[in-house]
Amino acid sequence: MLLKTPSRPLADQLAARLSERIQTGLLAPGARLPSVRQCAQQQGVSPSTVVAAYDQLLAQGLVEAQKNRGFYIRNRAIAQTGQSLSALESVATRWTDASRPAPPEPLQHAPVNATALIRGMFQGGNTLPQPGLGAFPPDWLQTPFLSAAVRRVTSSARLNDYSLQYGEPAGDLGLRQALAARLNALSIPATAQQILTTVGATHALDIVSRTLLRAGDCVMVEEPGWAIEFARLDALGMRILPVPRGPDGPDLAVMARYCELHAPKLFVSVSVFHNPTGYCLSPGSAHRLLQLANTHHFHIVEDDTYSHLAPDHATRLSALDGLQRTIYVSGFSKILAPGWRVGFLAAPADLFERLLDTKLLATLTTPALLEKALAWCIDQGQLRRHAQQVRSRLDQARGRSVKLALAAGCSFAAPPAGLFGWVDTGVDTDALAQRMLDVGYLLAPGSLFHATRAPGTLMRINFCTTQEAAFWEVFKTLRHTL
Repeated sequence: MLLKTPSRPLADQLAARLSERIQTGLLAPGARLPSVRQCAQQQGVSPSTVVAAYDQLLAQGLVEAQKNRGFYIRNRAIAQTGQSLSALESVATRWTDASRPAPPEPLQHAPVNATALIRGMFQGGNTLPQPGLGAFPPDWLQTPFLSAAVRRVTSSARLNDYSLQYGEPAGDLGLRQALAARLNALSIPATAQQILTTVGATHALDIVSRTLLRAGDCVMVEEPGWAIEFARLDALGMRILPVPRGPDGPDLAVMARYCELHAPKLFVSVSVFHNPTGYCLSPGSAHRLLQLANTHHFHIVEDDTYSHLAPDHATRLSALDGLQRTIYVSGFSKILAPGWRVGFLAAPADLFERLLDTKLLATLTTPALLEKALAWCIDQGQLRRHAQQVRSRLDQARGRSVKLALAAGCSFAAPPAGLFGWVDTGVDTDALAQRMLDVGYLLAPGSLFHATRAPGTLMRINFCTTQEAAFWEVFKTLRHTL
């Protein structure tokens, strides 16, 4: 809360708060600040105070004013370059020169706020449960067998063996054999020679992109979808083609049209417990999607990050396709040990060596110690039992969270399932997210999950961190201000 003091005017406090969020990435380049009137209402100050604060941000080169559109966060790299005019002079000229045309729409990256969400997740010092969190809370993942697994592989002799030389290029063989057994149990016919370990599932996705794609290539992605994947592909220079995702799967008519017009080389999909909707792919949609891929010769990356939360019989493209046009990606950061950063991919045999070359160029190898410890956890059944306990606890949390969300006046845009809920709040969640951030809560507004910014009333919630009434009371109060 802003409190007026003799030594620090309210405008200075508000400018400092917004400046910190811009500098840390919580307000990302391209994001629109609330209007003067909205900000005044949200912060409980006068419009003149907001104008003075925005003037300070303009002078610092952190924001820019666009005529008849509002104030937008500037690209920090551009903001730091030398300018012949000061930021205020530039803005004043733009606003007073009536002969100039209206400024063009700002370039919309995909999406500009992806890293802002990650930065917010990693900021320490806040003990409140975070509704926008993309993972299980740490206390959900505490288990005694992780330390036992590490001790087992770090005896003095083994510690030297595994630390003083590089690991196997494709990853620890014992782990790859354990993963092959796991995939075969899911009816995915992978051998250890088709599996490549990675530094988390995101690294696996990056290896696939860097191997199969070049800048300017077209990639189909589900929308809504995973914000980080959109931003990663955009940073690599790919042309992103958003495909609407429905309850049964992607819109195949839209995909067919993209194939005719743009010849995309890749489709990135989440078949089971889709993020953020929780949808699962139906068998019929899966068969038709694979037919489309074979007809138009594109590969499918199946991101099964939440596989440990789903039943083994859930429809997976890689099982139906037999790893011919599909590349299966998963990891263990969500369910077991985020800090270990162990992921993997399973690929068609004819692509494996190319994918391995890309891994070697980026990271050489992956940490053998942690991979061997993970293999022990899998072989001993520890991971399976742990996943069962987490699923049971999540089911209970989901039930409580859903009741509270409905009582708070929200509705669900998709049936609640998995870790996330896709919630309709009835208000602009971009504006609500900034208001909630003032009191310590990080939201994940729906615009984050679109390949192009599309502010709306949806948000993604984590069922683990929204099962307490305290959050929803604050939510209701601040939503009413909008």
